[in-house]
Amino acid sequence: MPDHVAESGVRAARVALVVQARMTSTRLPGKVLMPVMGRPLLAYELERLRDVAGATSRVVATTTNDSDDAIARVAAAEGFDVVRGSEFDVLDRFVQAARFAGADVIVRVTADCPLIDPCVVDDVIGRYLAGGTDYVSNTLERTYPRGLDVEVCSAEALITAADEARTPSQREHVTPYVYANPQRFRIAHVRQKDDLSGERWTVDAPEDLELVRRILESLYPTRPRFRQEDVMALLDANPAWRAINQHVGQRSHLDAQGA
Repeated sequence: MPDHVAESGVRAARVALVVQARMTSTRLPGKVLMPVMGRPLLAYELERLRDVAGATSRVVATTTNDSDDAIARVAAAEGFDVVRGSEFDVLDRFVQAARFAGADVIVRVTADCPLIDPCVVDDVIGRYLAGGTDYVSNTLERTYPRGLDVEVCSAEALITAADEARTPSQREHVTPYVYANPQRFRIAHVRQKDDLSGERWTVDAPEDLELVRRILESLYPTRPRFRQEDVMALLDANPAWRAINQHVGQRSHLDAQGA
């Protein structure tokens, strides 16, 4: 029996995990391929995302810029499909990825999250698949660290957004048209008991890279499948590390693409 057909005979949802990535980030150009222990950050993230049980396909959505050829090579080496499109119309890139994968559901992750926890990704996917929503995230009502961001959206809602969204910010940041219209799209939030929204594990500045480098060098060699709680335990044991990037301001979705 094909993987996408349930025992009842009803086709299960086809869930495409799509990672947006580019080399021309404004604050730290080339950040997604910055080396840690001789390996690009993107490779660590993609390795972790291979553990997402709820995804039926995995795609890196990058641009047609020559500078992103290296991203395509890393993605292919990690077993991800690659879709390429406009640098700034990222919404269109995601629609291309959805069509390429034949997806019913799109999971959006950005390539500046090398510590992403696949268990968190699966939790957000699970909430979506439980039904009753068009869009689910752990970002709009944040209790997770920055760097564990996940959005799940129906392919239908994403295509509607691509047909109707007009402003540059709506097209560059993929999902604002959906969650800004709750009268049209059913929105849900995933929260956790402990509020860790003050933790910053994304990579958007040199200080972020330094913190993530220390975390990877400490955890990856002995526990490559480390989870959110392992990072918290490491930071609790090294509290001064949090000061490395605590002053770095987070740009809103209206100001930055994310990766």
